[in-house]
Amino acid sequence: MTNQSPTEQSLETLQDIKRMMERSSRFISLSGLSGVSAGVCALIGAWIARGWLTPYVDSDGSAQGEYHEHPLLQRMIFLALGVLIAALASSTFFTWRKARRSKLPIWDHASKRLAANMAIPLAAGGFFVLGLLDHSGWSYVAPACLVFYGLALVNASKYTLTDIRYLGLLEIALGCVNMYFPHYGLRFWAAGFGALHIVYGLIMWWKYERS
Repeated sequence: MTNQSPTEQSLETLQDIKRMMERSSRFISLSGLSGVSAGVCALIGAWIARGWLTPYVDSDGSAQGEYHEHPLLQRMIFLALGVLIAALASSTFFTWRKARRSKLPIWDHASKRLAANMAIPLAAGGFFVLGLLDHSGWSYVAPACLVFYGLALVNASKYTLTDIRYLGLLEIALGCVNMYFPHYGLRFWAAGFGALHIVYGLIMWWKYERS
């Protein structure tokens, strides 16, 4: 039995209360490996898309003709949906595994608030992207995705680990820069959804899960 001073006992009690409050108000089971897996899925999707787009773009990334009206557009949409499903499935698995190991629920009040606050900017971004496609704004789809996704992360950071806020700010910044280089959208998309996710995931794993 360890002998603790009253001060040490009080500090330990305060830490326990703080952990309990965080568990009730924040979704802390988000796994760093979820970010890594989502990033890998995005990079694979970008690699496939690059192969499809090569015959339709010049060396500087500008389009050869009106390929946004080509059947390629439909293939790209299905590819994007496939990447999204794969990223969500792998991220959910790693988050579920972390929650089970920590003996925490994966679907509680905190996770519901997290999902709701992410859904609002994502839904708005989805309609915005559909509007761009309808008005032949293909070149601005990637920056719009990055900006709205970043806004979703910043909006949801109040209900999970605060580190996700920095990822959201980086996504927004990357999307804003991409607005001035629209012909390089796929590269920015791969950097934002691929590379940034992997780096963020590794940092989160090292910071919270390594032990």
